[in-house]
Amino acid sequence: MLDNLNKKSLKYVGKATRRIDAVEKITGQALYAGDLEFAGMLHGKILRSPHARAKIKKIDVSKARCLEGVHAVLTGHDLDYRVGLYLVDKYILARDTVRHFGEAVAAVAAETPAIARKAIELIEVEYEVQTPFLDPKNVFDKKAPLVHPELGSYDYVQAVFTPIPGTNIANHTKLRKGDVEKGFKDSDLIIEREYTNPNVQHVPMETHIAIGKWDIGDRITIHTSAQSPFTVRNLFAHAFKIPHSNIRVFIPYVGGGFGGKAGIHLEPLCCCLSKAAGGRPVKIQATREEEFSLLPCRSGLVYQIKTGVKKNGKIVAQKMTMFWDAGAYADYAVNVTRASGFSASGPYEIENAWVDAYTVYTNKPFGTAYRGFGHVEFSWGMERHMNYIAQKLNIDPLKFRLINALKPGSKTMTGEEVVENTGNVSKCMQAVAESINYGRLTAEEKAREKKTGRKIGKSVVALQKAPAMPPFTGTVMILKLNEDGSVTASHSLTDYGMGTYTSLAQIIAEVLRWPIERIRIPIETDTDRDPYDWQTVASKGLLLSGNAAILAARDLLDKCYDVAAQALRAQKCDLDHDAEAVFVRHHAAHRVTYQQMAVGYAYPNGNAICGPIVGVGRYIAQGLTNLNKENGQGNPALDWTYGAHGLTVEVDEKTGEYKIIKVASAYDVGCVINEASVRGQAIGGMIQGLGTAMCEGYLYNGKGQLLNPSFTDNKIPTSLDIPEEIDCIAIETPQIDGPFGARGVGEHSMIAVCGALGNAIEEAVGANLTHMPIRQEDVWKALQKKGRKASEKVISAVVTEEKTRRGRKPGKKAIEAPVVKAKRGRKPGTKKAEKPAEIKVEKPKRG
Repeated sequence: MLDNLNKKSLKYVGKATRRIDAVEKITGQALYAGDLEFAGMLHGKILRSPHARAKIKKIDVSKARCLEGVHAVLTGHDLDYRVGLYLVDKYILARDTVRHFGEAVAAVAAETPAIARKAIELIEVEYEVQTPFLDPKNVFDKKAPLVHPELGSYDYVQAVFTPIPGTNIANHTKLRKGDVEKGFKDSDLIIEREYTNPNVQHVPMETHIAIGKWDIGDRITIHTSAQSPFTVRNLFAHAFKIPHSNIRVFIPYVGGGFGGKAGIHLEPLCCCLSKAAGGRPVKIQATREEEFSLLPCRSGLVYQIKTGVKKNGKIVAQKMTMFWDAGAYADYAVNVTRASGFSASGPYEIENAWVDAYTVYTNKPFGTAYRGFGHVEFSWGMERHMNYIAQKLNIDPLKFRLINALKPGSKTMTGEEVVENTGNVSKCMQAVAESINYGRLTAEEKAREKKTGRKIGKSVVALQKAPAMPPFTGTVMILKLNEDGSVTASHSLTDYGMGTYTSLAQIIAEVLRWPIERIRIPIETDTDRDPYDWQTVASKGLLLSGNAAILAARDLLDKCYDVAAQALRAQKCDLDHDAEAVFVRHHAAHRVTYQQMAVGYAYPNGNAICGPIVGVGRYIAQGLTNLNKENGQGNPALDWTYGAHGLTVEVDEKTGEYKIIKVASAYDVGCVINEASVRGQAIGGMIQGLGTAMCEGYLYNGKGQLLNPSFTDNKIPTSLDIPEEIDCIAIETPQIDGPFGARGVGEHSMIAVCGALGNAIEEAVGANLTHMPIRQEDVWKALQKKGRKASEKVISAVVTEEKTRRGRKPGKKAIEAPVVKAKRGRKPGTKKAEKPAEIKVEKPKRG
């Protein structure tokens, strides 16, 4: 939409514009959920399970109820309600059984937080501890305990998901493209390896906070730090069988979310405590430790990849098996499995593909949406695997990626054809390769190696992601013309740090051709006052809400033209407008100002016409389908955003210590609406991705108890971990249906940077890494194993002598490697590789 305009002619789109919420946030005027206080408000606290799996034999709350200042005490037997986004499997408080360490067992509402904490300490619980199910790879073990024996009785979205009763499989996503077995037979080489990564916490600056009030007549008011107000309302209505119109959800400023606040979490418990306390509002504010165990995290992943390739570097077939560690409840994890399933190969064309992606229940804190929606996790395995294959073929890893990259005419895993306007991943890779001087060491880098004694390695990786959303996802934007000629926007996209509201203001100002200072977009959203939006997730906000903003601005102008045509006794086709008025083009002095028509135009004699002016824009995703549940074919993608990272690292061969020298990131954003926002997303996401690559991850003991539920042992990056140099590059291949050609980039900066780090470390010192995070001690351990014969499994190697089975003449033919750029002074040139006798597959090393 408006993708073919000349950007040089635009006044606001693509130009520097200050964030519309900057002053409020910097000065502390912005109000978050934690700042809100209401008359008679009580404070809630939660008792959490110390066990991963146990029967609740007895709960004694008598002492807590008797404590002065306590107004409500609840246990699971008081609340026979289940909640769930796609699969309704979670009680508000555990009933009879606890399924993960940190699960909510009881809750208290009291006059002060201190009294509530004291009351929690007085609750006595008798548990019968049971053996937990912890390893998702054991999902087919018939002797494994079932996390949800009653899975077959749960409600779920049947058109999309496939839970398997009698197992720990909450969802099985299948994708079948081409003939994978024939592809393996036609391959010159078959390579297989396994990659793993753990649960990770979102760690937004603001923890989960909710305030609930349950009034007479089942009128519910919720103030919350959630990402998606209408999702909270919808899930609450379904859980409690209350009309949607009875539920009001208000979201103030939100201090980060990263997907962890996308669903419904503390809100039902707050409201139930309020009801038990006679309708007084109840606030629950999660502690940081509660964020790690009570509230959701990112799912862990075991990723097995088997790839068949030709000696020229073309991937012929690939079989991918994903075991997603969903934890105790399905939440978003089932949709993460679905989204990762149709993107599992990364931005590469695979002619014959087979994917089995399993959402596996375990007795761990449950997984939910996380920035990148599964792509961060599987990109670790895929991008490490791409380098592994390139090594075996003796092909430069970048060239190998370019050979297999999606391009116009390619077919995605689900059968969607890539066209010119889909984007250009090859251009992204080439841009970052140039930025980091890929394939060689500069004079400065050689001198640095000599001075420090550390080895420098470089890598380039690629990425892609489409919004994971229903095919009917829609949104609305309303523009209200004010008496002074300004405009106030009303919508329900939540800006929890992305800067999208500023971009929307730029789009509205551009279409109206008005000063951006006259465009107001309130930060707060309210389901009673603002129009519907599905959710604020999936990097879909700018595209969908941006198009709705364009349509709303056009509608507003059209209505202004209607009024002016009557007032000026002119035809609409003869009208034009500027920042102040609508006028007759050939008699520009004949004009009606926006102030004159804002609330209804009045003639000199007092007669009035039209009434207040409001512009409405509605937009819904076009042409999307559900995926076929048997083969995964269909059209799930609103758009594809491609990108690439180039990374330079130096590594100490003796200690495993490493430092990231430079990261260059390029994204095909279609059109840059706000350069500062794109850069902020690019840098912030990249550093967040480095956090999960370098140090973040849950650690459990054999009983399923979380060992590092705080920043003491669960580290996130600090300023000392930031790369010395960061380069952000925007590629602009216009998205035809995007606002001014733009597409989303909120999640993409976090994807694949983990693989870039692993590849660069290996290129520098040969450390073979298949598990992230990559702590410095992990590099040291890998270096100790370097040169030793590890436990390996021969998968297969189809040598040239075997070609006779397919009608080819026998004979030995050497595999030729392509010309690659010289590295560290090595001369470029072709080199004949020895006939591969066998391909070794290494078991992943965890730790």
